[in-house]
Amino acid sequence: MKLVFRRMLGGTGIVVFTLSLTQVTWAQSTSSDLTVLPAVEVSADAEPKPTDGYVAKKSFSATRTDTPLRDVPQSITVVTQDMIRDQNMLSLTDVVRYVPGVVASQGEGNRDAVIFRGNNSTGDFFVDGLRDDVQYYRDLYNIDRVEVLKGSNGMIFGRGGAGGVINRVTKEADWTPVREFTGQFGSFGHKRFTADIGQPINSMVSTRLNAMYEHSDSYRDGVELKRWGINPTATFMLSEKTKVVLSGEYFYDRRTADRGIPSYVNSGRPVDIDRSTFFGNPDDSPTHVDAWSLNSLIEHTFDSGIKLRNRTRYANYDKFYQNVFASGQATAEDATGTVSLGAYNDATKRENIFTQTDVLFKLDTWGIGHEFMTGVEYGRQVTDYSRNNGYFNNTSRSTKVSFLNPVTHTPITFRPDVSRDNHGVIEAIGVYAQDQITIIPQVKAVLGIRYDNFDATFVNNHSGEKVHSSDGLISPRVGLIYKPIEPLSIYGNYSLAYVPRAGDQLGSLSLSNKALKPEKFMNLELGAKWDIRPDLALTAALYQLDRSNVIATDPTDPGGTKSMLVDGQRARGAEIGLTGRITPQWSVMGGYGYTDAEITKNITGATKGAAVAQVPKHTVSVWNRYDFTSYLGLGLGVVHRSSIYASVDNTVLLPSYTRLDAAVFVQPHKNLRIQANIENLANVDYAASAHNNNNIMPGAPRIFRLTAIANF
Repeated sequence: MKLVFRRMLGGTGIVVFTLSLTQVTWAQSTSSDLTVLPAVEVSADAEPKPTDGYVAKKSFSATRTDTPLRDVPQSITVVTQDMIRDQNMLSLTDVVRYVPGVVASQGEGNRDAVIFRGNNSTGDFFVDGLRDDVQYYRDLYNIDRVEVLKGSNGMIFGRGGAGGVINRVTKEADWTPVREFTGQFGSFGHKRFTADIGQPINSMVSTRLNAMYEHSDSYRDGVELKRWGINPTATFMLSEKTKVVLSGEYFYDRRTADRGIPSYVNSGRPVDIDRSTFFGNPDDSPTHVDAWSLNSLIEHTFDSGIKLRNRTRYANYDKFYQNVFASGQATAEDATGTVSLGAYNDATKRENIFTQTDVLFKLDTWGIGHEFMTGVEYGRQVTDYSRNNGYFNNTSRSTKVSFLNPVTHTPITFRPDVSRDNHGVIEAIGVYAQDQITIIPQVKAVLGIRYDNFDATFVNNHSGEKVHSSDGLISPRVGLIYKPIEPLSIYGNYSLAYVPRAGDQLGSLSLSNKALKPEKFMNLELGAKWDIRPDLALTAALYQLDRSNVIATDPTDPGGTKSMLVDGQRARGAEIGLTGRITPQWSVMGGYGYTDAEITKNITGATKGAAVAQVPKHTVSVWNRYDFTSYLGLGLGVVHRSSIYASVDNTVLLPSYTRLDAAVFVQPHKNLRIQANIENLANVDYAASAHNNNNIMPGAPRIFRLTAIANF
């Protein structure tokens, strides 16, 4: 008899025991009495997966440690791979649609823009915990899950993270073979194809390749999209204690910059016109992005149990967009009405390198358990940015068109804007330490602090003017967790984050604001997380997020030219979320969010008491999937958003809306899945998002998409 132990290396952590009994002879048996038992293999999953259907078990980016979600004192929504697939998510706008407390902004038709608890951001986007903040539309073809962390996140992510962050976790090569191909067709000429191919080479090396191609038109006149991406990865298990992951990506995106429709001057509502109508000129509004990146992860665990981990990301971005768009409101609702148009283009070239090294270890002191995470992060961003302003007929910065015929073919000449032609260098060094303390089994604490030195230098390429600023940012986090029973956590949290004067996209530093303190964001949160069952999680949170050091005009200055800093904005709210399986056949994702966000002092562009732009007081979203059999399932979702103001002047109101989505899932063969998704099932006419009073994006009409997913 022999017992064989085999350790299968890789992310799955499978341990296989083989018991073989042969040639076993009892003293009084003959050869005819021998019984040969078949080999028995018993497998155990030594490392549980971070997700199970719609439920996420962990979020490593929240603490950078292996911590269950219910032990993280912060509101987090993890959008799993199953959710992404079932709802046919193609963008971050799709991702946040069912996330309480977070809504999508328009982003001027050329970039992701998200509002976290009343704070608009185009820069708080991360890949595997590292910054990815050039303004473009991100795809999900190579993404395993998306983590939406709400509240101030300066301690983990450094500068920014004011109201929240979005972290995309990429697919990684492991020792499970993958052969998946997807073809998708839909309304308005939509065509999309993806491939996910993973292959172990041997017990030490595994590879994976993700690729995507998409070409689609739009319900908006003259708008189209073409993009593709490729992302190879390789994982090396140099030993049971050392892991190396290398990956690279090239992403190509070409589309029409679409800024939607304007509002009426008098009525304070979006113009009443067919949602397909383009204001400006779609043929003269191109936008493109080329993004290259190289990424590495190195992990080593020493015999003492100390783990050393380094993540490094080098990225190079080439972004350009040009738009001819509505720069003013419509003067009337008939043929007498006119709309002002403007035009400009922007070019950004940015080279990023970020590297973070963490040291993790555990120890006990006088019966109290400690899990330490400490480290250092270095980042350098070099940006060349320029803008050209458009002149119609080579003379005027604007032109007027008829409200009923708003497309212009007037020749446009683009001339450099000498004030926006800059070369910028940002260097940031952060050091941080975190202790997750188990005081007693029922009481835990999370204490963390981070110091960042943020150094920014900008040079105007025309005037030679040089602007420099340096900020020292201290970002603490304090969380306390009480667990009356193991599946239930009640927590409180305090955290800070900062946005330096260089701004969300590092382009707003000037002589007038370089000496001003960074904007500060303080988040107080009280919440609970209850794993009703291992596959069903209920969360709830109450929060207050204060934004201070906002620029305001000094009321004591009779000339109105001096600025001062004030506590300018407060958001108070509540969030409830439910994800998982209500029954083995019924999966659900959704929640309710209440946000009361207002301007608390007169600031530049807004008065005290005004509602923060594009923040609904109420959002409700629920997605359901019910599997009638192993080969047939249905999905139904509802999204409700209350009315919002398009800008902080509170003159244009976007009405509330309720939208229904549906899906049918068919599995005719174990290796083939077919699904049909219908967005906006009732064909509701609504305003989906805005950038300001003049740029409001109409919601899409009823859209059909048919997807076939083949696995080999």
